[in-house]
Amino acid sequence: MPKRKTILLPNTERILKIMGEQIKLARLRRKISVDLVAERAGVSRATVWHVEKGEASVAIGIYAAVLNALNGLDRDLLLVAKDDELGHKLQDIGLTTPKRIRGWFDWKLFMYMNHFQVKIVF
Repeated sequence: MPKRKTILLPNTERILKIMGEQIKLARLRRKISVDLVAERAGVSRATVWHVEKGEASVAIGIYAAVLNALNGLDRDLLLVAKDDELGHKLQDIGLTTPKRIRGWFDWKLFMYMNHFQVKIVF
């Protein structure tokens, strides 16, 4: 069965490429070979190369295993979405919807009422 190609937005692809490059630089700074990282992570050398290229087809668990093989860099994964500014702003203003909006008129009334109460600045 052929592998499916993961389709990502260009910005997300760029982020993965940068992350792969950073993982490669971390390995080189530690002077650890690809073979040793692959052995520690329990994957093949080719998989480590795919991680270092930032390929989207590699599972997040493999990225975590490779980061762990680089002397515990997997702890950095805990920083993902930690400082969610937009989420905190939405939570702070108490953006809620009524339990049930029955029809078009109720929806328009709800939107009109909230228009003057909720202003989100991005």
